[in-house]
Amino acid sequence: MKHVRFRDPAGAIRRGTWHDDGTVSFADQRYDREAVDVLAPTEPSKVVCVGRNYVEHADEMDSDVPDRPLLFLKPPNAVASHGSDVRLPAGKDRLDFEAELGVVVGEQASHLDVDSAMDAVAGFTCVNDLSNRDDQREETNWVRGKAFDGAAPIGPVVATPDEVPDDAYVRSYLNGDRKQDGSLDQMVFSVPELLAEITTYLTLEPGDVVATGTPAGVGRLEDGDAVRVEVEGVGALEHTVSVPGA
Repeated sequence: MKHVRFRDPAGAIRRGTWHDDGTVSFADQRYDREAVDVLAPTEPSKVVCVGRNYVEHADEMDSDVPDRPLLFLKPPNAVASHGSDVRLPAGKDRLDFEAELGVVVGEQASHLDVDSAMDAVAGFTCVNDLSNRDDQREETNWVRGKAFDGAAPIGPVVATPDEVPDDAYVRSYLNGDRKQDGSLDQMVFSVPELLAEITTYLTLEPGDVVATGTPAGVGRLEDGDAVRVEVEGVGALEHTVSVPGA
């Protein structure tokens, strides 16, 4: 099943079901997707991101694969929705897209064991880890580089775990051209390993998202670009970007 948040024609925010025939539903009401505003499928207190979790991506960034998961945070202001236009920071040379599997937490979780960590997962979604490389290279905590407004488009749905294969593909498209094509079985640290490591240090709340890292092929964004992130079993997150003054 695929769960969606949307604003219906009357302005009410609903949590409903996403259907493959181009509709969404809540209770006994069914709407064409074009008639509603699709919102980010979850309202996380934080997005916990994982860096360099694919060997080939680490190579393309001229970086080593870490001995333990490389973690950083994106706050709620970074969340953007399917179909949005994300306003990127102005005056930057390198603004990148990064397609990722997002793990949506279903319950408050602390000190999870690898063997049972998946019990805390509500489902999976698509994430674009938008990155401001100019400032990321200049700072150690990556606030300017990773936490700017709209830096985490998420959606369009949360797919239950049974919908997503263990080797699901993760792909990105820029203006219709495929740029990334990886799979979950290429990750250095698995989803259960990531959840166990993260919850050793901080409690995950219901609705929080863990962005699990990006495959090779990340690239530069320019004003007016259209991005599509696909995760097998979830679907496709689509949005555009704009750069002030471009």
